[in-house]
Amino acid sequence: MKGKVCIVTGSNTGIGKETARGLAAKGATVVMACRDVAKAETARADIATTTGNDAVTVMPLDLGSLASVRAFAAAFREKHTRLDVLVNNAGVWTTSRSTTKDGFETTFGVNHVGTSLLTQELLPLLKASAPSRVVVLSSKLHFQGRMQWDDLQSERGGFSGPRAYNQSKLANVLFANALARRLEGTGVVVNSVHPGVVATELARDYPKFLVKIFHLFLLTPAQGAACSLFVATDPSVEKVTGKYFEKSREVTAAATARDVDAQEKLWKLTESLVAGATKS
Repeated sequence: MKGKVCIVTGSNTGIGKETARGLAAKGATVVMACRDVAKAETARADIATTTGNDAVTVMPLDLGSLASVRAFAAAFREKHTRLDVLVNNAGVWTTSRSTTKDGFETTFGVNHVGTSLLTQELLPLLKASAPSRVVVLSSKLHFQGRMQWDDLQSERGGFSGPRAYNQSKLANVLFANALARRLEGTGVVVNSVHPGVVATELARDYPKFLVKIFHLFLLTPAQGAACSLFVATDPSVEKVTGKYFEKSREVTAAATARDVDAQEKLWKLTESLVAGATKS
């Protein structure tokens, strides 16, 4: 990975931090794209110390703001002439309905809309740097996800955190598959991964005593990062695209995620949502 430039979103803690550490340990130049810059700088110092790689930097990114996404991409393009790996790691799981700065339901807005826009803003650089890779962190929970086409943003009825999260993780795989199809022949591969059930800050909004008990049965963040690192760097999957991985193995994604009509429907809806938010 020496000479290669990688972005890891949400890398100030958990799986993202360990993914950034793993890439740095392999000699890559790593950009930690994070909302909490202060926390990310602390993580950066730790990664640089433990890996001996000083080519690790922090750049501000709030996936809940389309303006922030565009500003990040523009700033990145000014600083770097290539992008070899984009790991879309950042995600949220909320217990109550809230909205992003652009008015999207937070889970859907951050996990899918912001991630989708970031990837597309960086596509020209990924294509120019090919062979390159995009890794989208989904979850095995996408099997339980259902796209609520008439209420994607949970505006009607009661809000359910798990339902919103599962839908967003299904959206991640739908997006990754649709993008992979669009990028065939460009040298840019796109795959989605399930990191395992990992002890991270994802459930930070839940009661602390429940989180502590739950964490006793979970993988460590380093174990969870293993699949992302495999898909991002292993030579054996350099040309594999449009696939879903668990435990560093290609497995079959949910039938709902492999539905091309659903992939295209989400793609067009996302485009219209971003366009509408931009105009407003």
